[in-house]
Amino acid sequence: MEMKNDVEAAPKKRTFIQQEKKGLQIQDILLISILLASGAVLKFFVPNLGGMKPNFIIAMYCLTILLIKPRLFEAAIIGILAGAISQIFPAQPYINFISELIGALVMCLLIKIPMEKIKIPVKPIISTFLSTLASGFTFIGVMYLLYYVRPNMLNVAPAALAVFMGVVFGTATINSIIVQVLYIPLKLALKK
Repeated sequence: MEMKNDVEAAPKKRTFIQQEKKGLQIQDILLISILLASGAVLKFFVPNLGGMKPNFIIAMYCLTILLIKPRLFEAAIIGILAGAISQIFPAQPYINFISELIGALVMCLLIKIPMEKIKIPVKPIISTFLSTLASGFTFIGVMYLLYYVRPNMLNVAPAALAVFMGVVFGTATINSIIVQVLYIPLKLALKK
């Protein structure tokens, strides 16, 4: 009988190589679909909250981007989808394509900023607030360019910019609170 060397009999160390994901996974696409659809339903059915109506579509794409951490062009696609869904609701046609695209890109860039040194997880509330502002300011800017800056063929009186600013800041505040409240439970449930 031969005796095996102890070195040969010892189990070999396992190594795991984690491959970087190359694009959105099926579960990511499902999450995008579910959250954007729920944002549309909520936007349709939830009444004004103290004179302010949250834009649940913006809140849901911010939440989606926080959870799946897409690449920039994937975030752009999410923004364009959100803009397309926004066309269902009565508003200024087509402006949402631009504003939601900008909002989604800003959100994608903001989540890449490291904020781990802060003990309280504030990335959801800060990123959503700033992304909603970016979307809102883009919407207002495009609307002003289309209706108020060029020769006014429609005879539309320009609305006070302060009114729009109040709506944008109010919506940003409400959206950021919604995303902050939903982020941790969804992150734990999805194991992300």
